[in-house]
Amino acid sequence: MSSQEGFDKINRLGKTRTPFLFIISYDKNKLFVQPLDKLDKDIFYKLEEWRNYPAKKREKAFTFSLSPVNFTQYQNVMEKILEEIRSGNTYLLNLTFATPIKTDLTLKEIFTYARARYKLYFKGEFICFSPECFVEIEGDTIATYPMKGTIDAHIPDAKKRILSNEKEMAEHVMIVDLMRNDLGIVGTDIKVEDFRYIDRIKAGKKELLQVSSRITAKLPEEWQAQLGKILDKLTPAGSITGTPKKSTVSIIDRVENYDRGFYTGIFGIFNGKSLRSSVMIRFIEEQNSQMLYKSGGGITIDSDAQSEYKELKDKIYLPL
Repeated sequence: MSSQEGFDKINRLGKTRTPFLFIISYDKNKLFVQPLDKLDKDIFYKLEEWRNYPAKKREKAFTFSLSPVNFTQYQNVMEKILEEIRSGNTYLLNLTFATPIKTDLTLKEIFTYARARYKLYFKGEFICFSPECFVEIEGDTIATYPMKGTIDAHIPDAKKRILSNEKEMAEHVMIVDLMRNDLGIVGTDIKVEDFRYIDRIKAGKKELLQVSSRITAKLPEEWQAQLGKILDKLTPAGSITGTPKKSTVSIIDRVENYDRGFYTGIFGIFNGKSLRSSVMIRFIEEQNSQMLYKSGGGITIDSDAQSEYKELKDKIYLPL
């Protein structure tokens, strides 16, 4: 359905306290909204303990390989972004690429076995197994958890290194400021309640440390009837665009050579009282029997091309 139809439907379902699932593409041109009691049989989700499928452990080995963009091509695109930063058009931009992968697992099998806080399987078209919350709403409090900063957990003093890295600190501060401003559009009493805490993420055979913050705001009474409007104002997520958001999104449209589609969009569940949602990263889609794994990272004036290229590849994994 169209953007306006989708957000209007979210408002209506929220007003009547009807539980539903929603999926919003990165550019908001595609929305899927469906009550949970009428949910299509080929859609499966997990948002922490909220899920509609049984857990199942992997019992067989699997193959996995990737064919990432070459470093020279990555560096050329990154240089275009650095020029935009030097010109003052952006300060932080999340650059992403689509990487062809090969595995003997199906999308459904990857989804079923993947270990992640947030997961979505959509009709055999795409899956995500995301570590990143977008927003949660409990009572009249909305909370967001921007995630910026990644390091291999097995590097000596990894936690100290990531928290003391000036580039990573600057990137994280910019996203926290952006998300504070975004929450200020829909709520009041904005607070950064937990600044730069560490999550440990399973990344295939590796473990990654990722840095997040918790930011909260108070929503107006009867926010449920405005839920579509709230989500429209907050998207696309600042953590996967950059800042300032409007000009940065315009640059992304020019420098990325593919359609993000639902990748870096959001999905979530409203259960009639509370809302949970996730940023759709760690994302695989299937096109013409070819699996594409979409991944990326934030670019700032202090970014090093080799390090950013490594982060792009490190995020291509199956957490099985």
